[in-house]
Amino acid sequence: MYIEKKISGEIVYQGKIVNVRVDTAEVHGGRHALREVVEHPGGVCVVPLEADGSFWCVRQFRYPFMEELIEFPAGKLERGEDPLACAVRELKEETGLTAGRMDYLGTMYPSPGYLDERIYLYLATELTQGEATPDEGEFLTAERISGERLLAMVMQNEVPDAKTVVGLFRARAHLEA
Repeated sequence: MYIEKKISGEIVYQGKIVNVRVDTAEVHGGRHALREVVEHPGGVCVVPLEADGSFWCVRQFRYPFMEELIEFPAGKLERGEDPLACAVRELKEETGLTAGRMDYLGTMYPSPGYLDERIYLYLATELTQGEATPDEGEFLTAERISGERLLAMVMQNEVPDAKTVVGLFRARAHLEA
C-alpha cells in the first residue's frame, strides 16, 4: 500500500463550520502535489426505527442543492463532543424523540477525496415521542415513513443523501445479523 506524506499545510479559509487547508504532499517517486482538504468537526446521523418497521425522517431545505431533502436526523459535533451524546441531542431537537436504546452502526466518510468529516451512525429504537426543539435557523419537518417506502425512495433516487442511504442499509444489516 502506498501512503502519501504531508510536507506542509496552510489554512486558506477559516469559517464557522469548516476550514479549508492546502497541503503539499510527497507522492510516489518523491514528487510533490497539492492536496486541498476541507476540515470539518464531524457529525452524527440517527436512524430512528419504530417497532412496526417504520422510520422517522426529516424534510429540510439544503441550500447547496437548492432542494428540500428527506434525511435521517443528523447534526454537527461540537469540538471534543462525544458522538453518542450528540446523537441523543440531535434526535430530540429535530424530532422530539427519545430512544430507549441506541446501537452504534459505525462511521462513514462522506467524501474522502477532499473532506475529513466523519459521520457516526446510530440506530435508535424503543422510541418515545416528545416535543421537537430545532436549533435557531433550522427549519425542518419530521415524518414517519414505512421501511418499504423508504427503501423504494432510496432506490428511485428520491433520497440522495449519503448518510441516510448508508444509515438505512447499515440498520437493515444490523437487524438481520
